[in-house]
Amino acid sequence: MKFNTVIPKDLKEFYLNELSLYRSSFLNGHLNQAWYHLERSHIIGQSYPIEHSYTHWLMLKFGFRQRNTKEVLGQVLRLLVGGWKSFIDHVQLGNTGGSNVPPLKKMVLPTDIANVLSKYRKTK
Repeated sequence: MKFNTVIPKDLKEFYLNELSLYRSSFLNGHLNQAWYHLERSHIIGQSYPIEHSYTHWLMLKFGFRQRNTKEVLGQVLRLLVGGWKSFIDHVQLGNTGGSNVPPLKKMVLPTDIANVLSKYRKTK
């Protein structure tokens, strides 16, 4: 069994870039674009407990700001279980992390993210 504790440095740069794009989009009032970048940060960081949990924390805050009860409740659930699933590398690759998709649903990876992740893991 593989244990994930630390995201590789180069991969973390891609993750942090998505968070930067999220913040910029959010501050400029482009909420759909902001959410898009949160989903991408989730895909990139979902195999690493800290990054995975942090993205769900941001999604929870986003849900509160949008007064979206379904998103808030969905993110609370994901925060409770997501980190340990990352630690044991038992995540559904490509899942975007929002409450609009089941937590265990495997999804198609965006091509650019698939190319980045292929350097760091075997795709499931």
